[in-house]
Parts: sequence; C-alpha cells; structure tokens
Amino acid sequence: MKAYYHLPGLFEFYEFYSVFLPLFRTHREYFYDWCEIGSIYGAPGDCLWGSGRVGFGDARPEDVAALMRTYGISARLTFSNSLLTEEHLYDKKCNALCALFEENGGIILTSDLLLEYLKQHYPGLYFVSSTTKVLTGFDQFKKELDRDAFRFVVPDFRLNKAFDQLATLSAQEKQKVEFLCNECCWFACPDRKACYENVSRKSLGESCADHICVSPTAERGYRFSDAMQNPGFIGIEDIKNIYLPEGFSHFKIEGRSLGSAILLEFLLYYMTKPEYQLVVREEIYLDSSLDLF
Repeated sequence: MKAYYHLPGLFEFYEFYSVFLPLFRTHREYFYDWCEIGSIYGAPGDCLWGSGRVGFGDARPEDVAALMRTYGISARLTFSNSLLTEEHLYDKKCNALCALFEENGGIILTSDLLLEYLKQHYPGLYFVSSTTKVLTGFDQFKKELDRDAFRFVVPDFRLNKAFDQLATLSAQEKQKVEFLCNECCWFACPDRKACYENVSRKSLGESCADHICVSPTAERGYRFSDAMQNPGFIGIEDIKNIYLPEGFSHFKIEGRSLGSAILLEFLLYYMTKPEYQLVVREEIYLDSSLDLF
C-alpha cells in the first residue's frame, strides 16, 4: 500500500507547486517510493463558499487547472462554509470554479445544502466531508463514512489515535478515511466548531468580531515543532508502521494559511528522503521566481 498525501494551497501556493511538481516528477528518487500526491486543495480569496481558513489565493483558476492536468493531480476546492443558504448557491464565481474543475476535481464541504446542489449541477465532481464538521465522536464519524455521497471523510484530529475503534472499520471504510496529520490546535479545545463558523461568517461578508482562541499557546501561532508534540500528530513512522499496515492510505497536510517556507518543511518531512532533503531545499530556495516568505 501507498500513502496518498492531500496537500494544501491549490491557489495559495500555485507558484510554489509550479516549481515543486516538476522536481517531484523529474527526480522521483529524491522522495519516498511509498508515497504519492493524492490531491492539492485550496480556494481563491473571497470565495463565498469558502471557510476552514481565510483564503488568500490569487492565482488564475485557468493556470491552476492547467498545472493540475499536466501532472495528473486531483484539484480540490475548499468550499466548507457551514452557513450557506439557498441564495448563496447561485454565486457566479464559485459555480464557475466548479465547472472548471469538474473534470479533474473534488469539493471539500460541510453544508448538506451545498452537497445536494453540486450533485445535481456538477455530477463529475467528487466530495470530501470536511474536518470542519468537528466529528469528535466515533459514532458520528462512522455514520459519515456510511454516506455514499462522500469519497473521503476527514475526522476531527482527536480521533487520529482511536486505534481500537478504527480497527473495527471495514477495508472499504478505511479507504475513505483521510487523517489530518499535522494539526497544531489545542487538543482540548472546546471551541473548534465556533472558530470555523467565525471564518464562514467572514466569508459571507458578515460583520463579526474575530474568534478569540482559548489555547494556552495561542500567541505562538502555528509551529510545526508544536504540532509534532500534539497528541493527534501523525508522523511518517506512524504512517509506515501503523496506518498503512492497518489499511489506511489517505493523509491530509494542513497549511494553506501558512507561508510556502513552512509548506516546504512539510514536504521535506513527509515526502523527502533524509539524504536528499538539503538538495530539495536548495532547489526550491534558490529558484529566483519564488518568494518563500
């Protein structure tokens, strides 16, 4: 079995992937042979249907679609706004994006209203149940897996190590699970759903105060070193020695609201052989077209 990584920044890090993907294809020997890129996800800035994290991607959708077709990688639109109403379904920008990516793409979503609309109007798309649903109960998560509409379901990261319960899933169910590996949020956070809803409101243009994070280390922001200490963290040894042998193949990497320098560190850690990490880092850092910070 292989691990399929679902990477952040479809629009946000378009220029980065324009450099990284040719390197990944040309020098496959730099990277672990037990992993592949399953998809790249994200959304342009100011998408009404967007949520999860505030989008800032400004790449031309046509350029993004062409890059994904060139490398045969599935493109996922992060349309996980949980507060959509029927009037929002007719947004021209979001519908145009769905039409553009229908042939080779999927939608990460939270709203069942949006799901039914997209199933009717864009039957070529596949659907991913978003981690923004905050499915912390295993029974909730199992019911979501049983829904035929979803090709993948991303559980809350606090279920990542529920091994006894995860072992009860069928082989087919295990192939629908997509674990969020590198979450840095406080493991005991009681406000995760409220945090996501705040972003949904902002995406809809509502005037609302910023969500105040209650994490004891909120002022530090995202740090990969902190994420590695999170009880829900999934590292490469976990993937190789626990998850793959148990029949789980899909792993999501968080980070579309972070800088491309942090994204590179994720790709070095999760995909790159240690003896080639400096080589890959230099290839990316020394490319004059990139602003990694």
